[in-house]
Amino acid sequence: MNIIKSIFISAGIVCGLSLTSCDLTTESQSTFDEKTVFSDPTLAEYQVFSIYEVFGHTNGHRGRYLPWYGYNTDIEWYMSNTRDDKSDLAFYSTAINNSQLNLADGPFNELFAGVERANLAIKGIRTYGDPANRPEMAAVLGEALTMRAVLYTELLKGFGEVPARFEPVSPETIYMNKSDRDVIYKQLLADLEEAFDYMAWPGQSSSTMTTDRASLALAKGLYARLALMASGYSLRPDEGQVGTHNLGSIRLTNDPELKKDVLYPKALQALKDVINSKSLSLMDYEELWRSVNEMDITAGKEIIWVIPFSNSRGRWNYTFAVRNNGRTQYSPTDSDRGGQAGPVPTLYWKYGENDVRRDISCVNFEWEDPDGDGVADPYPAGIAKWYFGKYRFEWMTTNPYTGGNDDGVKPVWMRYSDILLMAAEIANEVGEFDYAKQCLLEVRKRAYKGHESEAEDYVAGLTKGEDFFNAIVDERALEFVGEFLRKADLIRWDLLDEKLDEADAGLRALATDGTYAGRYLWYRYGTDSNGVTTIEMYGLNPDEGDATADVPPAGTGWNIHTNSEGAPTQYFPSDGSMFDEKNKDVNYLYDPAARITAGDRQCVCQWWPIFESTLTSSQSHLVNDYGY
Repeated sequence: MNIIKSIFISAGIVCGLSLTSCDLTTESQSTFDEKTVFSDPTLAEYQVFSIYEVFGHTNGHRGRYLPWYGYNTDIEWYMSNTRDDKSDLAFYSTAINNSQLNLADGPFNELFAGVERANLAIKGIRTYGDPANRPEMAAVLGEALTMRAVLYTELLKGFGEVPARFEPVSPETIYMNKSDRDVIYKQLLADLEEAFDYMAWPGQSSSTMTTDRASLALAKGLYARLALMASGYSLRPDEGQVGTHNLGSIRLTNDPELKKDVLYPKALQALKDVINSKSLSLMDYEELWRSVNEMDITAGKEIIWVIPFSNSRGRWNYTFAVRNNGRTQYSPTDSDRGGQAGPVPTLYWKYGENDVRRDISCVNFEWEDPDGDGVADPYPAGIAKWYFGKYRFEWMTTNPYTGGNDDGVKPVWMRYSDILLMAAEIANEVGEFDYAKQCLLEVRKRAYKGHESEAEDYVAGLTKGEDFFNAIVDERALEFVGEFLRKADLIRWDLLDEKLDEADAGLRALATDGTYAGRYLWYRYGTDSNGVTTIEMYGLNPDEGDATADVPPAGTGWNIHTNSEGAPTQYFPSDGSMFDEKNKDVNYLYDPAARITAGDRQCVCQWWPIFESTLTSSQSHLVNDYGY
């Protein structure tokens, strides 16, 4: 890559990334060389901007990684019974020629393009920037190191083993096979430890005033996230067999430097540093998600870092918002928008009745406009269709959705509640149980706003060890549904197949559950403080078993849910018809934790493969493992 070209590409897109504005009129492009660039903090910062720019590329995070990474799990699923290349990505049956990701500019290659830009910046600043004596250059170096760790985290989450590239590409290193991931983990953890000395807390420097720039909180939080991944379970090739077509097995690392007793104390201290900095705090849960939809990127609240899409880039709500069917006041297009994936239906009943997260996270309505006048109301979606209520076109008030393929909503990558729950998990493991309970209680009390005593009683009743660990497993599900952290969590806990099977059994039980059989659904409308129509439903909760067709609930304005012919219909079919029985399993086609036979091969499908176009371009240097 031509480094000067990279810098000026990045500078040209700065305003679109919502990053620091810049003035390029000071010097002619032709006079810039590496020494000039990387000895000047402003020009070096432009090179760091080019790392962020990668996330907006069409077939990278914007249109391929984010729409497809992270489900299916026990809490998030792809809502389609159609077997095609899209569903294969969710159902653990991805082939190397999958049309969605077998692209020359797909996520694997785009993430490595970002790694290369980071490598150029890191080497240039170390060579010419004198970061040991110039704090302003050290800050830029810390940001580049942190963003390289972010990119590699995404690669490790999606693909398992990948090449270890920590220097700019040279003629000798154009082609590389995969590396043992432990090599990568150790480099990233060391990089982040170095970055700790260089970076500022959210809101405490010009570069950390917004959540689309890396801060010290991101670096320390990411250190803990990587420590948990590195010391946890995952599908790995046998020792010394990376890149040899090895089938591998699900196991822990053999590297003594990456064991829990080494990493957990360091990770907990990093998390305590974030907590003790007082630079972040939990927000009201609804206010938090309204701010995400309104694209508020002010640092120093709850959100630590977001994917830095511009206000007209990215397909987050386009993919995951509450479903808008056709042209409505919130989705001005004749095409349906949102609702590609949603919460697994049974998740709704795992929340406590007074948990404010439930009705924000799990939404059972969609926007319908039956008379076609462009004005829609929320309407019950059916018991098998639940949506992520964290993402709503009707909450996009600052920058309303205009109906195109991009919406500008910036996906949350890390927030303060993750810091608290990681700290609680690790503290339980290292014997600081009182601290573990303190961290969990802070999250739980926010969830039970107005009923804090329920949270206090719940946490007080937990015992250290396995009981508390199981509570963390459950709490992370309730807190982070729709944020796609769950798959990586389940993998590191070695619970992916167990929880998928548990969810599958729960879904099938719901489809034939005598508790709900024969129940109807009543609904009525209201208006929120912003004048948006709201819907209240009666019949979903266990204590609403008197939801019959001929007796409305107490109060006025209730409507009975009807079928396409206008007749009242049972909302909970008891014959299993809520799912397509042609599927062997609701959530996966191939068990992601077992050796299975797929056609004429054996495969373990926990990761995506490296895809065919990339393999071909590598001139046989890259090789898939795991049976792909």
